[in-house]
Amino acid sequence: MTTTRETEMVEEKTADEVGEGGSSRTSSRRPSSPPDHDKSNADEGSALEKTTSKIENYPTGLKLAVVLLSIYLSVFLVALDRTIIATALPQITDKFQSFGDVGWTADTSPAVIGQYNAAFLLPTTALQLFFGRLYTFYSPKWIFIGEVFIFEIGSAICGAAPNSVAFIWGRAVAGLGAGGLFNGSMILMMYVAPLQKRPLYMGLLGAVFGVASVAGPLLGGVFTTKVTWRWCFYINLPIGAIVLAFLYFAVADVPPALGELPFREKLSRIDIPGTLVFIPCIVCLLLALQWGGQQYAWANGRVIALLVLFGVLLVVFIVIQIVRQEYATVPPRIAKQRTIAFGGCYSFCLGSAFMITVYYLSIWFQAIKGDSAIKSGYSTLPFILSLVVASILSGAFVSKIGYYNPSILAGAILGPIGSGLFTLFRVDTAHPMWIGVQVLFGFSVGVGLQQTNIAAQAVLEKKDAPTGVSLVFFFQGLGGTISVSLAQNILDNKLVSGLRGIGDITAHDIVSTGATELRKAFTRQQLPEVLAVYNHALVIVFYVALAFSCASIFGALGMEWKSLKANKVEKKDEEGGAPAPAVEAVKAD
Repeated sequence: MTTTRETEMVEEKTADEVGEGGSSRTSSRRPSSPPDHDKSNADEGSALEKTTSKIENYPTGLKLAVVLLSIYLSVFLVALDRTIIATALPQITDKFQSFGDVGWTADTSPAVIGQYNAAFLLPTTALQLFFGRLYTFYSPKWIFIGEVFIFEIGSAICGAAPNSVAFIWGRAVAGLGAGGLFNGSMILMMYVAPLQKRPLYMGLLGAVFGVASVAGPLLGGVFTTKVTWRWCFYINLPIGAIVLAFLYFAVADVPPALGELPFREKLSRIDIPGTLVFIPCIVCLLLALQWGGQQYAWANGRVIALLVLFGVLLVVFIVIQIVRQEYATVPPRIAKQRTIAFGGCYSFCLGSAFMITVYYLSIWFQAIKGDSAIKSGYSTLPFILSLVVASILSGAFVSKIGYYNPSILAGAILGPIGSGLFTLFRVDTAHPMWIGVQVLFGFSVGVGLQQTNIAAQAVLEKKDAPTGVSLVFFFQGLGGTISVSLAQNILDNKLVSGLRGIGDITAHDIVSTGATELRKAFTRQQLPEVLAVYNHALVIVFYVALAFSCASIFGALGMEWKSLKANKVEKKDEEGGAPAPAVEAVKAD
């Protein structure tokens, strides 16, 4: 198989050489660290040079296509799994009829969909940084394969589940596998293509994510009505088997970013104390967000206790990171790096606006326009198609000009405009309006959301990139989780207060009625007023998305301008045409 020799330059600089403005500077200082870290840092440099020299041959042609296909299919499976359950949930609850045994209710309102997904969401979010650390110390190929395998086991358990408890355990196992797949796909890209070409491939990755997001409810509806809901999970098995085969045979078994270290050294650097504190910290936060305003009032002792415990554990985790420094889950120098900090803020805000919009736009079509769950998926096609096109074009654009900032700024500018137009939706809003607004906002998300991962790889040296990428992904996922929970509480409160005076409607009737059931649950005389109140409540939710979209501009403006082309300089030997060494010092301009 033919290969192209690409040379890594600025990517291999130490973190001390990366300036705030993206320029290089020489410094003899090193970040404070536990004893013997100076020696270990020197060892890391040697290991990094050996690692880089082994991966300077990037795959091309058919091999590159197979590797990319395996990565894209992995992301497709996980993204599909996050949304396919929505249309399958009524049949799942009918089958088990036992949610009360495990703390879930038997209705099919939007809140319950969020609660059921908690089993998947908790391990996915809580373990993301931990898996980012694993990718640093172990072979990315085998960590990624292990994650796909665990995800497949979880899917098999869900498909074969005889009862609700088994199904929830299956969702948890699948979430455990998904915890390292999104960030792992970005990390594998580091070994597939040089930095300047990665935006294009990551743009395609964003397109795959968008297609999977809209395909989930559609496939869920088809499987549920034509075959059985169990195929919503069985479908992952044959595709996953193909992915595992492709990964095994096509992906090179490259050494970890820090090279081969002794087992005890790896164990000490994984930051077990920090992980043991961080996991329950995130679990407390997510449970409080799931329960608050839904199963329990926000003033309930359980919710308050969870929020207090979250705050205490977060402080303890931060202290552990400061004490452990280079041995921390997130070394402070990475967390404080300007582009990582502002990129995390940008991802949190734009990711929040995206999740609120994609979730509650479907509810708007179901509740206000009377669409079925499947038809609402078709109605959101303008949003997804625009996102897909923008993601691909943005990737090609960044690869061409060598800067990620214009795309990120475009997302931050167009996002508030699109989100603002959603707040103009009314019961009688016609399709030219809702199609055009979707196209605009979808373009803003597609053009900017993927580029923060490129930024993390551009400003960090290769051994730190897995941690930086995982941190950015963590904030993006956390933003979506927090924002949807906030939006759901606002929606429920507005519905309860707005519909309380209509006939004999109770608060339980309001929040437990699914969006597709409104026209069956209320009389013809009640329906116009009910729809007006429901639309107003959804508009308030869109205002929340608008607030997050506006806040994303601060993250976009704070990120460094750093050329990707400066990181890829290929020098040829005058006589033999041999490539330059994989690791070189690059002087500041």
